[in-house]
Amino acid sequence: MDIYTADGDTEINRPVILYLHGGSFYGGDKAMIDCVDFCESMAKRGYVTASLNYRLSDFSFIFSNEIQYETVLKAVSDAKSAIRYFRNNFANGNTYGIDPNTIFAGGYSAGGVIAIHQAYIDNIIDLPSIATDNNGNSFNVQSIANNVGGTYAIEGDAGNYGYSSEISGVISFAGGINDISWIDSDDEPLVSIQGTND
Repeated sequence: MDIYTADGDTEINRPVILYLHGGSFYGGDKAMIDCVDFCESMAKRGYVTASLNYRLSDFSFIFSNEIQYETVLKAVSDAKSAIRYFRNNFANGNTYGIDPNTIFAGGYSAGGVIAIHQAYIDNIIDLPSIATDNNGNSFNVQSIANNVGGTYAIEGDAGNYGYSSEISGVISFAGGINDISWIDSDDEPLVSIQGTND
């Protein structure tokens, strides 16, 4: 990930925003212009920001529900690891001068989807045990999550373990959620911005 801070900033306890690029889960990069513009703009406003690359699929993502679940869960795992990285850094010197209790996740399109799922999938049991793909074949989504996360289950397989991956809120530009029942009344607040064609 690329981390942005204000030039010459000596303040501490800065809130953090993790920003995730779009690209339909088979394209995109942390250096895309919207990522850079967002992160630079928010750093100038006093946030520590980070633009993150996450694992992508290939074009088959569009045609397979099973690949969609696996790809989104891997990307969520990468985002959670980035949040844990900031808390690890805070505990070991706080290089970036952050407030570990004020960390937000957001993104555009696929990035918004990741941020939303990162916040609102609280437990593997939130996920369906059985889902059906486009061809009528059944697969176990909870098993996919366990395979991605292994020992760490819903936290994923991307590292920085031992620190919380909790976030304070979500900023979604054109993102969505697979199942609105995953959003509970006590979940993190969401700012969701959609276009007329979404």
